[in-house]
Amino acid sequence: MVVPKKSLSQNFLRDDNIVRKIVASLAPKPSDAILEIGPGRGVLTRQIWQQVRHFVAVEVDDQAIALLRELFGPALTILRQDVREVRLASLASEYQSAIRVVGNIPYHITSDILFWLFDQQEHVADATLMLQLEVARRLTADAGGKEYGILSVVARLFSEPTLLFRVSPHCFWPEPSVESAVVRLDFRTDVPAHDHRLFRAIVRGTFGKRRKMLSTSLKHMGFRDQNLRQVTLDLHRRPEDLALEEFLELTRQLEPYRDQLQDA
Repeated sequence: MVVPKKSLSQNFLRDDNIVRKIVASLAPKPSDAILEIGPGRGVLTRQIWQQVRHFVAVEVDDQAIALLRELFGPALTILRQDVREVRLASLASEYQSAIRVVGNIPYHITSDILFWLFDQQEHVADATLMLQLEVARRLTADAGGKEYGILSVVARLFSEPTLLFRVSPHCFWPEPSVESAVVRLDFRTDVPAHDHRLFRAIVRGTFGKRRKMLSTSLKHMGFRDQNLRQVTLDLHRRPEDLALEEFLELTRQLEPYRDQLQDA
């Protein structure tokens, strides 16, 4: 028996209906290469692994790994590794395929895992993930709302995020104190050309002072007033009012002055 560990933020999915909905949303195909994050007791694993050509389970809990070995035998590929250390480029090269990702991910490292995916987006086809509902809403938020922020902008740069369905705490053991949701990220093959370091600095810097006008935040970041006057976008707005395309345009217009960015 695998006992959930609080230190690993383990809340095992126990509702078969939710498992079926996740698998239906994933729609695994025989040619797929799928990586599952934190399979735990294997409730998703058993529904997917034999349907696809390549399946990799990434798990750090030795008890869970022992159970997975007992359930599925040596034919199941298990990486005993923190998923944040997995190089998707190596798997994509080995399997000659972009990787599809699925998992009920540990909530205490949700942001880390999302940015791990974004940083390796060229090797990812899509990701179907169980997240905290609050994070799912931020991930899929549109410009203009209070939930729209850094995560929303970066997610839309690399993918098309969709909130698929909500999941009650009663579907887990032990029950978490928050509601959950399943989100799908369809990764883009046509990411717009941009100065990635400058883009991230602008998004993080402006949302770090989200109640301030863009002009104020950008000056605080080191951009000079006379150069900001060359920007054609309205810098009297706040960051939550800018859609992805406007953040990209702002990055392009500030690129000639990137040497002014503090700590650039």
